[in-house]
Amino acid sequence: MLNDDELLRYSRHLLLDDVGEAGQQALKNAKVLIIGMGGLGSPASLYLAAAGIGHLVLSDFDKIEVSNLQRQITYQSDDIGEAKVEVTKRKLQQINPEIKVRSINKKMPEQQLTMELTMADLVLDCTDNMASRQMINKACVNAKVPLIVGAAIRLEGQLMFFDHSQADSSCYHCLFPNSEEQTLNCSNSGIIGPVVGTIGTLQALEAIKYFVGLPSGIKNKLKLFDGKTLDWQTFTINKDPQCSVCRKH
Repeated sequence: MLNDDELLRYSRHLLLDDVGEAGQQALKNAKVLIIGMGGLGSPASLYLAAAGIGHLVLSDFDKIEVSNLQRQITYQSDDIGEAKVEVTKRKLQQINPEIKVRSINKKMPEQQLTMELTMADLVLDCTDNMASRQMINKACVNAKVPLIVGAAIRLEGQLMFFDHSQADSSCYHCLFPNSEEQTLNCSNSGIIGPVVGTIGTLQALEAIKYFVGLPSGIKNKLKLFDGKTLDWQTFTINKDPQCSVCRKH
């Protein structure tokens, strides 16, 4: 049940037929693991905390640098040198003291990630490298936990949703079977802040829709965003029958 403070806090949600009190209760009961607290994880975590996701787990091992401040909107100049997950945890609890936030201030090994997935209803991949994305995807496939993947570089963004609780779902490895590390990243190619913010915000929106029971238009799809033109392209990600990660599922 929602208490009186929650009824007031989430009153704009409660006015929506697509959410209502039942949907808000579902958000309160939800457990979300966010991996990566940079340009994607920052807006995603802020919106999920404000929306009333009851339990957020934040994973990152980086400390805040001055170059982060151009796009990682959770942080301020006074936060430089502090651990990203600890600063984010503190700020999310200031935004919404009704929720629980736990931080993991290290690079999670595969065994720990597997353990965390036993307690998660949904994962947001907000990382910035291929190795991490492939490891997260494999762990989510094995644990049958839905996964929302975001990526952005320069003025371009990507958004994907794989519902690994469904046996017919494709996976990230179906789309990118070559696990070699990409050479381009924000550090050497640049990024416009609102582009990464757009993708992170949409990751949060897809998470909220998932918990309140709204259908997603991006399951097993790759959405490509062009920040120059504001155009979107959509591609279906077919399940690869030879995929070494998801074929057995």
